[in-house]
Amino acid sequence: MAHDHHHHHHHHVDVESMNSILWVSIILNMLFVLVEAGVGFGVDSLSLLSDAGHNLSDVLSLLLVLVGLHLAHTHRNKHYTYGYKKSTILISLLNAILLLVAVGAIMVESVHKFMNPVAVDGAAISWTAAAGILVNGITTLLLMKGQKKDLNVRGAFLHMAADTLVSVGVVVSGIIISFTGYYIIDPIISLVIAVVILLTTWELLRDSLRLSLDGIPEDISVDEVEKTIRETEHVVDVHHIHIWALSTTQNALTAHVVIDDWQEAPHVLHQLKHSLEEKNIHHSTLEPEQVGSDCHDEDCC
Repeated sequence: MAHDHHHHHHHHVDVESMNSILWVSIILNMLFVLVEAGVGFGVDSLSLLSDAGHNLSDVLSLLLVLVGLHLAHTHRNKHYTYGYKKSTILISLLNAILLLVAVGAIMVESVHKFMNPVAVDGAAISWTAAAGILVNGITTLLLMKGQKKDLNVRGAFLHMAADTLVSVGVVVSGIIISFTGYYIIDPIISLVIAVVILLTTWELLRDSLRLSLDGIPEDISVDEVEKTIRETEHVVDVHHIHIWALSTTQNALTAHVVIDDWQEAPHVLHQLKHSLEEKNIHHSTLEPEQVGSDCHDEDCC
């Protein structure tokens, strides 16, 4: 009874369904990258090429999410007792870093193009970007459900949603160029694209760093968790609470719980686990203590 451990898997992503969604998204976006890059080179449009480069990074991002999804469900072994669940957090961090590198490259090229603007085909830019709205929009809808359950999928969802808006911006720039001949709008739109990517990447980077350092997941409040435990019948105190993410979808907790009626300990622990599940904590290890045990030193256990 000293360490009562519980595993629950209700809120995990449907692996087979998400696997199919990711493959469809990868193929769609890869085809669009090839078309967009080809048109971008053909009409010498930096906004199209920068968008194609970002879409290529999205393809890589989707591939990494796919890899992470499979690693998260590999079995544990003698060297990795949690399996490779933590790899999903490392992959989300890698995705954020790759996007930051892409932003830097786009900004450098945009500044160069801003200083030396060249004529581009506004109509070609608009039609190609319009296709991007369709592809990115479809991908965003496909990822919408899964993004609520997985940080990696949420990162891909946010990027695809941003890409949809960016494609709208490129269409607008193409129309402006067609009617006004202001070619300078091309690198300006590229800079706007870079800023949008940066803003959508920041949240992914912040969350990934927090989880990499075993910080408390954003959707969990340690104060609320402590309050829930303390309000459980027969619980008089709780201490040594530690909450961290095992993966981008699974959270864990350890805590010492002081109980006033030792005979009720099994029932109390069982009740606590159900309460913790409602707080999105599905792996909990609870150490029951009797009143008067005075185990408040970090080294007491």
